Amino acid sequence: MRDKKILMYWLAGISGVVYLLWRACYTLPFDESLFALIVGILLLISEVISSFTAFILIWSKHKYTEITKPDIEIKDYPDVDVFIATHNEDYELLYKTVNGCKFMDFPDTSKVHIYICDDKNRPEIKALAKEFGVTHLGLENNTHAKSGNLNYALSQSTSSLIATFDADMIPYSGFLMETVPYFINPIEENEKPIGLVQTPQSFYNADLFQYNLFAEESIPNEQDFFSREVNVLNNAHDCAIYTGSNTLILRQAIVDAGGFPTDTITEDFELGVIINTCGYKTISTLEPMASGLTPKDIPGVLKQRIRWARGVIRSVYNMKVLVNRKLTPAQRIVFFNSYLYWWSFFRRMLYVMAPILFTVFDIRIVATNFWVLVLFWLPSYVFLKLAMRDVTSDIRSQRWGEIQETIFAPYLLIPVFLESIGLSEKTFKVTSKTAENSKLDRLFVLPHLFLLILSIIGLVKFNYGKFGTELFYGSVISFWLMHHILNLTFAVLYCLKRPFYRTNERIFLEEELIVEQEGKQYSLKTENLSEDGLSFTSTYPIYLDTSKKITLKMATDKYKATLKGKVVRVVSKSNEWIYGISLDKPDKENFDQYLQIMHDRFNHYLPQKRDVWMTPADELLEILTRRLQLIGKKPVSDQLVQATVFIDEEVTVANQKATLVQFDFNYFYFKTINRLPLAEEFAFDYRGVSFHLVFEQFVAAETMYQFKITNLPEIAKEESFLKILTEWGSES
Repeated sequence: MRDKKILMYWLAGISGVVYLLWRACYTLPFDESLFALIVGILLLISEVISSFTAFILIWSKHKYTEITKPDIEIKDYPDVDVFIATHNEDYELLYKTVNGCKFMDFPDTSKVHIYICDDKNRPEIKALAKEFGVTHLGLENNTHAKSGNLNYALSQSTSSLIATFDADMIPYSGFLMETVPYFINPIEENEKPIGLVQTPQSFYNADLFQYNLFAEESIPNEQDFFSREVNVLNNAHDCAIYTGSNTLILRQAIVDAGGFPTDTITEDFELGVIINTCGYKTISTLEPMASGLTPKDIPGVLKQRIRWARGVIRSVYNMKVLVNRKLTPAQRIVFFNSYLYWWSFFRRMLYVMAPILFTVFDIRIVATNFWVLVLFWLPSYVFLKLAMRDVTSDIRSQRWGEIQETIFAPYLLIPVFLESIGLSEKTFKVTSKTAENSKLDRLFVLPHLFLLILSIIGLVKFNYGKFGTELFYGSVISFWLMHHILNLTFAVLYCLKRPFYRTNERIFLEEELIVEQEGKQYSLKTENLSEDGLSFTSTYPIYLDTSKKITLKMATDKYKATLKGKVVRVVSKSNEWIYGISLDKPDKENFDQYLQIMHDRFNHYLPQKRDVWMTPADELLEILTRRLQLIGKKPVSDQLVQATVFIDEEVTVANQKATLVQFDFNYFYFKTINRLPLAEEFAFDYRGVSFHLVFEQFVAAETMYQFKITNLPEIAKEESFLKILTEWGSES
C-alpha cells in the first residue's frame, strides 16, 4: 500500500512538472493584448504556487512519523503557570474558561498557578479572579496589545512551563497531563529540546460554514484541516505553528526568544518561528485538548481572517524566513508556505475570472487547443486529485477547500495585497464572538452573486448554438465554468445566512439524568445541554406539571450537578418524546460542575471527519431543502408544553363507539359519527383509569371532538395511569 502511495505521489509530481513546463513555454498569450498577457502570466504563477503548496503537503505527509507521549513519574511534574489572556471579552465567556482551568487534572494542583491577564484592568474581572481564587494581573495603558499583556504576565510569574489560553478557549481536564510529559522526557544526543507543544484548535459551536450551509453533521470545522492535519504534519520538520491558545510553552524558550514579539498582530505565529530559530523544536498533538467559541457572524469571521492574514505576512517579513539561516531549509519552506496560503484567495479569484474573461469578454489568456490541453492538463489534474485525496484524509476534501477560499476571496484580496507591499494595520482587533442578525450582512453576497451571474452568462454564451463535437471541444471551458458556478452557489447561500435562534450554544450529549417532581422520579437521558436549558428524552410520555419546578440530577464519572427548571416544550419524535427545560441559575458549585459536564469533552455532535458519501450536489440539495423548511418553521413559543400521543384506537365514549385519535395530558381527541355529550361532564373509563371529560371545541372542520381532562392532577398520581403511559410508549 505504501509503495502504491509513493508511486501516486511521483506520478502527481512528474505530471505536474510536465504540465507547468508546457504552460510556461507554449500557452502564454503573446499574440493577445497586454492585459491578456499580464493576466495569463499571473494565472500561470498561481498554478505554479498551487502545485508547490500541494507538493509541500505531500512531502510532509511522506516524512511524517507519529510522536509518542513519554511516560513520566508523578514526582517529575513541575510547576505550571496558566495565562488566560483577555482584552474586552464578556465576564460570562471568561467564567467558563477560568472554570475549565480550575478543573485541570494534575498530580499536585498547588503547582498550577492560574493568571487572568486582563489588559483592561476591569473590576468585574478582578472580582471573577477572586471568586475562583486565581491571580488577576490588571494592566493599564498597554501599548502592545496581547504581546504586552503576556509579557507583563511573564514578569509576574516564575514557573518553568507556561500554558496559554484565549479568553474563549475552555481547556479539557486532561490538558496538562497530555502536554507536560513532552517537556520532561530526557533529550537524546543531537536532539533539539521541545520549546512548545500545540494542541489543535477545537470549537464547541458550529462554525459559519457548518451552520449557514446546514452541514453540522457532514463536514468538520473549517479550521480542523489546519489544526489536526497540516500542523500535525509540520512535526516532520520540528516546526508546528503556534496558534496562540491551547498551548504549553517552555519558559526558557520564551526568554531565549526575547519574550512575545510586539511588532506584529500575530505574536503567536512569530514567537513560534523565533523559538525555532533559538534551537528548539515545536510540535503539535493530534487530539483536541480545549474547545472554544468560533465567530458567529460574517463580519466577525472576516475581521479574524484579515488579522491573521496581515499578521502572518508581517511576521514572515520580520523573520526573513526565506533567508534566515537559523531555520532549517525545511522550516523555511513551511513558514514561507504560511505566507503563500494567504495568497490562495488571490489565486482563487484568478481561477474564477479566467473562464469568465474568455467566454464573456472574449479575452484569451491561455493559448492552446483542446487536444494538447487535455494531453498535458488531464494527467496532472487527475494524479494531483488522487494524491491530495490521500493527504487530506477525511477531514476536508479539495472541493470544500475551494468553496471556503471562494467565500473569503473577495474580502481578503485587498488586505493581503496591502500588507504585502508594506501598508500594515497596527491595531489589534479582538474578534467578537456574539452573533449579530443584521440584515445588512447579506450585502456580503454581492461579489459572489456578481461572479455567479457572469459565470452563468459565460456558460450559456459559450455553448449556445453548439452541437456535437463543438460541445466536446469546449468541454474543458464548460467544466471549469460549472465547477466555479457550484462553488459560487455555495458562497451565495453562505452569505445569505441562517438566522440564530439561541443565545447559548447547545452541546448534544447523552448522559444519565434523574428527573423528580412531587415525589415521582424518572430515570432518563439528556439529548442536549446549554447554559440556560437542557433537553431530555423519554421512550414513553411522562406527566410533568408545567406550573411547578422539576429537579434534575446529573452525574458522570467526574462531575455531578443538581439543577431546577420548568418544562417549556415537548416534541414528539418517532418513538420518543423530547422535553425542553428552562433552567434556573444554580448555585456556583452546581453551575461549575454543570459547565464541566458540558465542556470537558469534544462536542461529538459536530463531526471530526467529513461524510465521504455526501457529494457537493448532495450538500447543495440538502441546503436548499433545509432553507425551504425554515420558511414554515413553527416558532418555539407556539410549540406544545406537554407530550402528545397519537393513538388511533377504537373505544367507547359515553356509550358511543369512537376512535381515540390523540392525547396530550390536557385533552383527548375523538373521531366519531355519533354525537357525544357537549354540555355536561362525564367519565371516560380507559384501561382501568376514569378520566373526567368536558367538551372544549370541535377541531379539524368539526370532524374531531376535543375534550378537556378535568381530573388530571388526581389521576396523574395513580400507578394505573403511569402504566397507560408506558404502554403507549411501547406501542408507538
